[in-house]
Amino acid sequence: MQIESPCIGVCALDENDVCMGCFRTADDITEWSIYSDAEKAEANRVAAERAVDAGMTF
Repeated sequence: MQIESPCIGVCALDENDVCMGCFRTADDITEWSIYSDAEKAEANRVAAERAVDAGMTF
């Protein structure tokens, strides 16, 4: 199973270093290529929570 990046091509970080497009942190984005599938899944889960908290659907 390969975990897909949630990147939607809207790459802009807010004041907390969270992308306003995919809701991953700058660290998650830069480390994505070396993350294990479990780490990617967790990053996506947390990003989805951030999106919901921001009133966005993910």
